[in-house]
Amino acid sequence: MIEAAKYSTIEALRDGSSVEIRALKAADQEDMLAAVNRISGESLYRRFFGAKRYFSESEKAFFLNADFVNHVALVAIAKDVERPCVVGGGRYIVVRPGMAELAFAVIDEYQGRGIGSALMRHLVLLGRDSGIKEFVAEVLAENIPMLKVLQTSGLRLQVERRAEVIYATLNL
Repeated sequence: MIEAAKYSTIEALRDGSSVEIRALKAADQEDMLAAVNRISGESLYRRFFGAKRYFSESEKAFFLNADFVNHVALVAIAKDVERPCVVGGGRYIVVRPGMAELAFAVIDEYQGRGIGSALMRHLVLLGRDSGIKEFVAEVLAENIPMLKVLQTSGLRLQVERRAEVIYATLNL
């Protein structure tokens, strides 16, 4: 069984650069908050379905304290900068046995390089290993990049559209 809390691997991106995909650590708080400040308002809207720039202490605790059993969080660390920094993240949260909800965010300057797809592959690997059979995600219909990540994941995808939201189910 994979030890999710110690997970780490290097991923080559579409542009030839690489990122480390690894488990979120408590020491990442400053980098995570800095990454949020580097994400555009539009990207934050797509992630949180509303304007979001600041997080309460309880929201910060929720996002930063993954238990790696029911809440698995990975970060993408850029290696092509003077100091490695968080440029994206993905997580799943178990909503019932065998089913988990997915969520991703990638800072704008790193979007389109394959980080979302890389995070997806590693969350699938960890999810399968821990008994997850199905991922679910709520995605704004306008969030074409995220929908593409889901569509190209290699998993069986079922979608249902209700108003502006796509409800996606992926079978592992």
